[in-house]
Amino acid sequence: MNAEIISTGEECDDPLDTPADVVLSEVEIRHGEVPAEMHGWRLDRVLARLIPEFSRTYLQQLIVDGAVELRGAPQRKPAARLNVGDRLAVGLRPPQQAQAFVPEAMSLDVVFEDADLLVIHKPAGLVVHPGAGNWSGTLLNGLLAFHAGASALPRAGIVHRLDKETSGLMLVGKSRRAVDALVRAIAAREVKRLYLALAHGRWSGQPEIVVDQAIGRDTRNRLRMAVVEAGSGKPAQTTLTVLDKTPLASLLACRLHTGRTHQIRVHAAWLGHPLVGDVLYGGRSLWGMTRQALHATRLELKHPVTGEALVFRSEPPQDFMDALQQAGVHYNAACLD
Repeated sequence: MNAEIISTGEECDDPLDTPADVVLSEVEIRHGEVPAEMHGWRLDRVLARLIPEFSRTYLQQLIVDGAVELRGAPQRKPAARLNVGDRLAVGLRPPQQAQAFVPEAMSLDVVFEDADLLVIHKPAGLVVHPGAGNWSGTLLNGLLAFHAGASALPRAGIVHRLDKETSGLMLVGKSRRAVDALVRAIAAREVKRLYLALAHGRWSGQPEIVVDQAIGRDTRNRLRMAVVEAGSGKPAQTTLTVLDKTPLASLLACRLHTGRTHQIRVHAAWLGHPLVGDVLYGGRSLWGMTRQALHATRLELKHPVTGEALVFRSEPPQDFMDALQQAGVHYNAACLD
């Protein structure tokens, strides 16, 4: 290939182990010339061929951001057609993913802490792990700033997740032995997780029901999960117990036996009782509840290192309690024991 690629910076291995993009330690300028065989090609296609270690999506974003110069001037159109001999200058910068695993000081509501285990109360609105659209300000970022050992642990010690708008208790390992033990305990269903959910409609079935329905990606809406045929999704089991009900709403205690994405929300909607505020699965915003009415209220487990029996409880936040009151639903924490 007749392209000249000149590197003015250095590259390092991607700490996120993301194959799509290489993380750069600094901004790097690369120069190149369009060879004859690429005459008439799109700009993004040419860059993908000349700089193959980066994904085409990443290179397209560089173009839109004005980081690519064509004939000495910024070219912001990925579809721009190039001519043989055109000179290119590309300002390569670290992708967003490279900036995700950095410490960010934040106030954590700590329920329990020792050398190996951390239990926190996650507020609604806090994203647990960096991802598209949320590369900073996550719980993982906060954990990296909270204690020095987090940087040496997989996902900073996070062993399970809560949806962004779900509140409540979360387990975090502070040592590698604790992380490994917690992962094993969750997989073996030895960690008991109980949630409170406010669902639409008066519950008409049995006061306690076990939903054993596989969950997979909704083929009609990729943002949603759905109950699917066995074999086409992952096994999912939830026990739902009615704590109180009115003509308009039902308060449910939901025990997870597996941990699939959106599991309680999907199973509740499948039963015809979507959660209040959960617009993704057919719920409506009522009684001031603008998020899904779901709260991780109780955790029961053996300490991952000492084996001590532990039980943690978390009262629902104010928005949840206000919704219960306005819905006329009664809640008694003692009934969860």
